[in-house]
Amino acid sequence: MSMRNRVLAGVGMAVAGGALVAGVARARRPEELYPDEPLGRLEPDRISTVAAADGVALSVEEVDPVDGDPEVTVVLVHGFALSRKCWHFQRRDLAELTGPRVRQVLYDHRSHGRSELADESTSTIDQLAADLDDVVRAVAPEGPIVLIGHSMGGMAIMALAESRPELFAERVSGVALIGTSAGEVGRHGLSRPLLSKYNPLTRYLGRFADWQPGLVELVRASGGQLTRSAVRTLGFGSRSVSPSLVDFLMEMLDVTPVRVLADFIETLGSHNRYAALAGLKHCPVLVLSGDADWMTPFQHAERIALELPDATLVRARGAGHMVMMEQPEFVNEHLVAFLRECVPGPETRKKWWRRG
Repeated sequence: MSMRNRVLAGVGMAVAGGALVAGVARARRPEELYPDEPLGRLEPDRISTVAAADGVALSVEEVDPVDGDPEVTVVLVHGFALSRKCWHFQRRDLAELTGPRVRQVLYDHRSHGRSELADESTSTIDQLAADLDDVVRAVAPEGPIVLIGHSMGGMAIMALAESRPELFAERVSGVALIGTSAGEVGRHGLSRPLLSKYNPLTRYLGRFADWQPGLVELVRASGGQLTRSAVRTLGFGSRSVSPSLVDFLMEMLDVTPVRVLADFIETLGSHNRYAALAGLKHCPVLVLSGDADWMTPFQHAERIALELPDATLVRARGAGHMVMMEQPEFVNEHLVAFLRECVPGPETRKKWWRRG
């Protein structure tokens, strides 16, 4: 059988397998907890484009507090293969917060969501840190800021603390790290070979995506409920997670091309920012992670907290990697308490916020 026929046969088997599993999944479908929730469809107050230093266009949105002037700007930094939509529940609830009043900045990493596709050479955590710096300079040039990062977003924050410690000493009022790691990703969680550029599967996946990107996307999508089952397992700790959340996560993942997944593999596998954590000692730090996280297990959170003895470590019991979607009330409760700790007093705010 030719290579082309083997690939097409594999696609057919995946489709058939997906249909078979779909019937089982329908019989065991968990309870829907968010039947009327407009997941990923909240309207921002402003949408803009920020040009990164190398010219890549980053899509940014801002959300103002529903009542009064903001007292702090919160920048939410999403994780690998996702988009800013993953912060749906945090964005919804923080906009309603009155103590403190929060202005939110959300953006998509390069090659993610609505931001411009970049090439492999700039698909690095160092570059993501520089992009975060560009976003802050463009849309949050003054006033206190709190940075909240999930997964790869947390890694970008660590890298920014390494490159610009003065920003954290002067303006960053707090950092929340959710479901992330400071290094040794291959030791706990995803195996090192999978995250290595030397892994033949990773290498050939990238080449195949270059040669026939449409077919790669078809193969990925054709798994149907097989893919859905994998997404549920890797993203959430509970098998009874609301079906709409699984669908929502799949929608975000489907927007990210296979080529992008391959481009970021090397930087994720080589990420080591334990030394950079010293840059976070200037501000309060919240470290929150699910203890059923397969991607970045809770040991990673414990190691970060060990390096930052003044940090607050929070365990979300039974939650997976997408803890902020799976247990939004729990996460938001801790984020609100953290923000109340971080926001400076009135006299300091007068110096930071320039009023006309």
